[in-house]
Amino acid sequence: MMRDTARDAATIAVSVKDVSMVFSGSHAVKSASFDLPAGKFLTILGPSGSGKTTLLRMIAGFQVPTSGEIVINGKAVSAVPAHKRSIGMVFQKLALFPHLTAAENVAFPLKMRRHDARTIPERVERYLDLVKLGGYGARRIHELSGGQQQRVAIARALVFGPDLLLLDEPLAALDRKLREEMQLEFRRIQRELGVTTINVTHDQREALVVSDEIIVMDGGEIQQKAQPAATYRNPQNAFVANFIGVTNFIPGTVNSVANGAAVIAHGATTIAGIVGDERNPPQAGGKASGAIRAEQIRLAASAAALSALETVLEGTVSDAIFEGERIVYEVRVPVLGGEPLRVFDHDPVGHVQFEPGASVFLGWNSRDVLVFNN
Repeated sequence: MMRDTARDAATIAVSVKDVSMVFSGSHAVKSASFDLPAGKFLTILGPSGSGKTTLLRMIAGFQVPTSGEIVINGKAVSAVPAHKRSIGMVFQKLALFPHLTAAENVAFPLKMRRHDARTIPERVERYLDLVKLGGYGARRIHELSGGQQQRVAIARALVFGPDLLLLDEPLAALDRKLREEMQLEFRRIQRELGVTTINVTHDQREALVVSDEIIVMDGGEIQQKAQPAATYRNPQNAFVANFIGVTNFIPGTVNSVANGAAVIAHGATTIAGIVGDERNPPQAGGKASGAIRAEQIRLAASAAALSALETVLEGTVSDAIFEGERIVYEVRVPVLGGEPLRVFDHDPVGHVQFEPGASVFLGWNSRDVLVFNN
């Protein structure tokens, strides 16, 4: 395994302490705090305008926080300019030098840091091999594919052994297949080197695939920080539940709350679930919504086929979309009214495909429903 330095996973590499950034009286980032252990891969995820890029730019040193402190490897860096921080960065536009070869691009940060010129060619070759570009060093940037250019940018960001690697949506411009391939490559390289990494993206799949931990941001605030599985399975609030995955929200009035469970009424129908946000639990008589992911709903031609489930409702298929690995159904349920529920069938070969207009039954268990305040 290729490592430039021994790393202690228990050591905190980055500590963001109550950091805010205010532009024209408005918070782009508000009171953000988190710790990132050395050698971990963190993704900051959120929609456009959520504050994720501003937070990354403050960590990189491109912007100075309005308040709060950023500590990297035990040293406060808020007053340290970007060029004096030991940080490698890969941008969405890559910023490669078109007049230089791939090897010359990778060598550039070593020359800028006055590394021994005799050691540079071997080190450049080593990092080109790491990103699977051995033998491509003499090519100009325009002679490389989009994915190969991404790999050059990664090698250039890592070749000088930075304390921290920052990724600012570097895969956003790639097509889906190449983007998914490069997500796995980022993860492989990060694990091989053990370099502490912070990635910014709006792509939820990317966040789930590459990360040790995920921060979800909205409105300049951190909504949740957790491991990928916990972020997906146990969203802390309705925003996280809605932003990650495909989630149906069934609105209603809270009938009862007890021992972490809640029951809401939608017309004459009751929906049982568990309290999704313990910090802001629903109250009896208040308005709330039951959140259930599309893959947790079961679909069948008869109610008897779903008899083992706690809730079974009848509906009509309004649309069926074949996506290869799954079928996405939209099903209207008369007793729920409003928008159709979205349901995933992940076995499109073995299961009967329902056509629009077909009568079906939907079912789920109360443990599959998270109840959030409206």
